Amino acid sequence: MIAANPETGLKPPAAGKRPWTAAKITGHILMVLWAISGFYLLYYLFANAEQPLLKQLLPYLSGDWAQYVENRLSTFENESFLGRYADKYLDGFLITLQIVGFSLLFGALLSVPLAIARGSKRKIFSVPAYAFVYFFRGTPLLAQTFLIYYGVGSFSSELKTVGLWWFFRDAYYCVIFAFALNTSAYQAEILRGAVLNVSRGQWEGAAALGLSKPVTFFKVILPQALMVALRPYGNEIILMIKGSAIAAIVTIYDLMGETRRAYSRSYDFQAYIWAAVFYLVTVETLRRIWDRIEKRLTRHLIR
Repeated sequence: MIAANPETGLKPPAAGKRPWTAAKITGHILMVLWAISGFYLLYYLFANAEQPLLKQLLPYLSGDWAQYVENRLSTFENESFLGRYADKYLDGFLITLQIVGFSLLFGALLSVPLAIARGSKRKIFSVPAYAFVYFFRGTPLLAQTFLIYYGVGSFSSELKTVGLWWFFRDAYYCVIFAFALNTSAYQAEILRGAVLNVSRGQWEGAAALGLSKPVTFFKVILPQALMVALRPYGNEIILMIKGSAIAAIVTIYDLMGETRRAYSRSYDFQAYIWAAVFYLVTVETLRRIWDRIEKRLTRHLIR
């Protein structure tokens, strides 16, 4: 509703309809084409997913429903792409979750001493921590993974001497190690910024109560800092999930590795479409879960 002018009491004239220019018509046509393409893509994917889904449901059905599913399966002449590679995709997806989970866990454990060292006034602690964070945040994750997997492998004789070759000869361990170092640098900066966001009065109040600095940090400051860091931590997890596709380059058959293998055998473009679907579903599920966790932990801040 258009408000009247308080001085004159008159309403301004209604805006006229914009003419249909060539640019506007072209934009609408392109939007319609994009919508048609999107609907066709969804139909294509669901059509390919029907056969493996019916196969999974058949053992749990009986009577008319089982007969209907058997009749429906008999109409498929050849096995669909997803029917051939669904199990491989699930195996790769589980490997991806393992890599991301272990990397985030070890990175979180390493980020706490890193953040403390970054905030230290003693250069013997702050300078090495700054150099570590600067390097791992300033260089690509792919280069870091190559340095650890291929670079450290060139010192195999020395690693065998100290008994560490069993670790660095396995691509799975090397990927987790590289990812953990990378995410620890980002998590350390997230944690450090969150700690700096906590009021200085919290430190002073704890000191007035006679609490030591370690107790103050872990019992008073850190819980409040984690509240502030919830959203950045969620973003870091999502970035790690998407960045984990790098593991496929060093012979790890994660989700992207299985996707590359499926495409090399079938030359079917939907191999990468299904990988994108898996990543999208994972990220969206995690985003919703993280939103619920954030609302639950910060419910006392809602007015």
